[in-house]
Amino acid sequence: KAQPNSTKAMAAAKNGKQVFHYEFGGPVGTTLNIFLLPVLVLLLAHWSDVGSVDLGFLHELTKSDKPFWDRILDSAVFCPSCRDPSDDKSSSSMPLLYQCTIVVLGWFMFQVVLERFLPAELIQGSPIHGDAKNRLTYRINGHLAFWVTLFVVLCGCPYWHQDSQSVQFRSFPLEDWLYQYFSEFAFVTILLTTALSVYLYIDSFIGNKILAHGGNSGIPMYDFFVGRELNPRIGSFDWKEFCELRPGLIGWMLLNLAALRQQYHDLGYVSGSMLLINIFQGSYVWDGLYQERAILTTMDITTDGFGYMLVFGDMAWVPFTYSLQARYLVKHDPQLSYAALAAILGLHMLGYSIFRGANGQKDAFRRNPNDPALSHLNFLQTKRGTKLLTSGWWGMARKINYTGDWIMGLTWCLVCGFGSIVPYFYAIYFAILLFHRSTRDDQMCQEKYGEDWETYKKIVPYKFIPGIF
Repeated sequence: KAQPNSTKAMAAAKNGKQVFHYEFGGPVGTTLNIFLLPVLVLLLAHWSDVGSVDLGFLHELTKSDKPFWDRILDSAVFCPSCRDPSDDKSSSSMPLLYQCTIVVLGWFMFQVVLERFLPAELIQGSPIHGDAKNRLTYRINGHLAFWVTLFVVLCGCPYWHQDSQSVQFRSFPLEDWLYQYFSEFAFVTILLTTALSVYLYIDSFIGNKILAHGGNSGIPMYDFFVGRELNPRIGSFDWKEFCELRPGLIGWMLLNLAALRQQYHDLGYVSGSMLLINIFQGSYVWDGLYQERAILTTMDITTDGFGYMLVFGDMAWVPFTYSLQARYLVKHDPQLSYAALAAILGLHMLGYSIFRGANGQKDAFRRNPNDPALSHLNFLQTKRGTKLLTSGWWGMARKINYTGDWIMGLTWCLVCGFGSIVPYFYAIYFAILLFHRSTRDDQMCQEKYGEDWETYKKIVPYKFIPGIF
């Protein structure tokens, strides 16, 4: 899973003082991100619907002589349904945004119930700040929650069957809500993730909390964005691990299914492109939840605080921007040939084999470097006592998993053809993100391993593409 990611801000000694190193443009950059990222989500929702980078709605905003906030409230892009107390398609007199808010909160609580009460494997996380005696226990049942959710969505909606005079069950009408009110759901999710971020920031000052190094600058807007507390919890419920994989990731898959059903409703069939995007991204979601325990060793969990960047990223950015290809295809399907679809499928399989092979090898080596199945791999023994792989997937390039991940993301865009730049937002954004993350990882490893990291880079000189880059 990829998304805008909070990163570790490192402290370094200089002239005898600890100097805080900011990222994301420091306090100014993070403040701009807090306000501009939600705007981008709403713009992408609009552009994926109209099929192009349409800015015509700005004319309506600028030509009106109403006060600025009234113009925003009237905007169907920036404040969808804010002026509409209810919707014609709804039999309820409750304002549409209230209904959407209840749905989002209900969805979140449903996932909480699954996390709390489904059978789970209890797994010890990585040492907190390197302290081997200080580890958190996590409930790992995301894979089961995935299948239970899918079952409930596809055949768990009760209704009164008039002929039999009994309660029957059918699939939830995803297209009637998730597709038709996509922008409204994005809007209320942005508000709710902001509210949760405020709560987590305030709560981080209460009690003796373990803080993330990168989120403790003392500048409120920066720390709010990056996240002050490392692992915020209520009892054994871990906010960060839960939000990382459950509501947003599975919600992304449901938004795609809603688009698929809408296309079938409109055209009477599901196109090859729509089928592939649902298979590609649905399997990506499934893979993330099936490999849930692997996330416990990632920087998101071990290093980064849980602030606005991850809260918004996990539950607003991921579902509502990663689903834009499926939404685009409902009205703008390119009707690709079987040969083109087959070529895209082959490229996707290549990307997945690199991504899963590299990540699986790394995770297995971290759990048990003495596993006989890994005895053929070479490694560099560091002075810290840890080992760095120098053969296998990780002997090809230091970030070979990023390469596979990006190739998969590119195929998500290719199924939309070349009629618009909008579906390619993900490939462009993800390339920038992965390059930034690789730079951040390199800096962190340089600090962590010192001279051993320089030795490692000489053994594995390429970052993304073996022999090239």
